[in-house]
Formats: sequence, structure tokens, C-alpha cells
Amino acid sequence: MNRQIVLKKRPVGMPMPGDFALQNVPIPEPGDGEVLTRTLWLSLDPYMRGRMNEGPSYAAPVHLGGVMVGGTVGAVVASRDPRFSPGDVVLGSAGWREYAALPGRTLRKLDPAAAPVSSALGVLGMPGMTAYVGLLDLGRPREGETVVVSAASGAVGSVVGQIAKIKGCRAVGVAGGPEKCRYVVETLGFDACADHRAPGLGEALARACPKGVDVYFENVGGAVQEAVWPLLNQFARVPVCGLIAQYNDAAPRPGPSMWSVLRKRLSLRGFIVSDHAERSDDFTRDMSGWVRQARVKYREDVVEGLERAPAAFIGLLQGRNFGKLIVRVAS
Repeated sequence: MNRQIVLKKRPVGMPMPGDFALQNVPIPEPGDGEVLTRTLWLSLDPYMRGRMNEGPSYAAPVHLGGVMVGGTVGAVVASRDPRFSPGDVVLGSAGWREYAALPGRTLRKLDPAAAPVSSALGVLGMPGMTAYVGLLDLGRPREGETVVVSAASGAVGSVVGQIAKIKGCRAVGVAGGPEKCRYVVETLGFDACADHRAPGLGEALARACPKGVDVYFENVGGAVQEAVWPLLNQFARVPVCGLIAQYNDAAPRPGPSMWSVLRKRLSLRGFIVSDHAERSDDFTRDMSGWVRQARVKYREDVVEGLERAPAAFIGLLQGRNFGKLIVRVAS
């Protein structure tokens, strides 16, 4: 049988375990051009919270009773696409399930000898490319500038700060708790990190950014955004990647002052990494090299077993993960 986790009901506020259901269904048979994969690794990412809502967004919501979406690394079990053979390891989007029959055109073969295959869901995958495109193309950092990134110990934020350092910038992170802040500075090489769970976040950021903020890479929103906003320099750039602190809000929060956007001539732009597929080759070349040279480091937070995915995802929205959150579904 094929275990899968479906959306049982749409959450109001923070998702609850009862919003998900674990089902046993038959293992599918691949059709023409399809590949049957067994999921090895499942990626858990904040964007999944938006897919649980029914309202309009940049992507279709998960239907009630539908399998939760998600990027996966899987092993090919059977193939009706000549490009793939049993035993191949592939990157795809099987979602929260153990087996899936996927169109071969949607899969990318991975080389286990080149890098740990789980990294294709993190630093060498969608989160890494999100950091790369968002910072370099939208943030446009220049040597000597100050880059601040929220959720700095997470899958995207950790890479943003390290790229900023590679580009000659001062990198300042915001993370939750002293352990994460130590990791951001001592292991990842940021210049400073402010703890958003400690009192005086605004003052701590002001000390860490004596020349103000030229690029703010937004992953969080809420109180962190409020603390950064007064420090933005004229012509600062704000790539808006995520707003995880606000994903469970039942009503919109008051926003930052649009007068400051005009007065400081700020550039704000939301972005979705899938809109920048043309940068994939550049990202793969640069990021693979930086990882091999240990100029970019990464950390994975591994959860064992598909059945633990809902609780782990809820923890992600609460900031309990430390590093890129992935589920080991099978060995």
C-alpha cells in the first residue's frame, strides 16, 4: 500500500494535526511517459501554508482530500520514460506520499556521487535558488553595503547572508534564540545576528547596522519588519520572499508607512522563484562551486517518517526547526 497525507480541512489560524489525514491507497501504475518513484526525502517549506487556503494566490490551493504538495527526492521503481531506469534518483514533486507516478518531463536525475541528494531540496534546490535570485537580482547588493535578512538560520536566509559576504557586504541576520544566533555568526560567518525573541530588537539591529540597511531580505514580516523599517537607507531594496509571521493571521495587519517608501525611494518587490527559471544554470554553477569550496555552509533538520510530517510542518510555522526541514520517508 501507499501511505499519503491529505488535507482534511482548511485551517483557521495555525494548522492543527486534525487538519491532516493519513491514508492508505494502492500504489499507482505508471502510464506512458510516467515514472513510478518511491519517496526518499520530502521537503517541508513555509509556502505550503498558503496552499492550504482556498483564496486566490500565485498557485492553486490543495483541494480538500488532496495530497499535500511538496518537493521530493525519490528512487525510480518503474519507468515508462526511456530517460529513466529503476534505481535512478530523481528530484520531483510527489508531495506528501510514499509512491507517485509522475510525468518524466517533470523529473530531474540526481547524481548521488556529486552531493548528498537531500541537498537538492535545500541549498542546491529551490530554497538556495530563492536566496540567489532574490538577493542578486532583486536586492542588487554592492560591495560595502549592509544586508539584513530575517529567518537567518533557515534554508533561505542562511544562504542569503553567505552570498552577501561573498559579494563583500556586511551581513546581519535576525533569528530566534541565542543558539541560532551563535550558529549564524560562528558557523555561517555573518557579521552579527539579532535575537528577535529577546527584548530590544530595534536597538540591537541599530547597533549591528551603524550605517543603516541597504538591502532587507524579507522572510518574516510582523515585528521583525517593524524593527528593520526605520533603519532602511535611501534607495534601499527590499526583496519580499515570505511573511511567515503572518501566514496564520485571520485578518490583515497594519502595514509599514508608505510615506517612508516615497521619502526614501525604496524598492519593494515580491517574487516567486519559479518566475526565474532562466537563472537555473547560473545558480547551479555558482552555488555548487560555493558549496564545494565551503564558502556556503548548510544545515538540515531531519524528521524520521512520513507520519511525522504534519507535526514537523506545524513546528516549522512556529520556528521550532533549525536549518532546512526535511522528512526522511525511506532509506
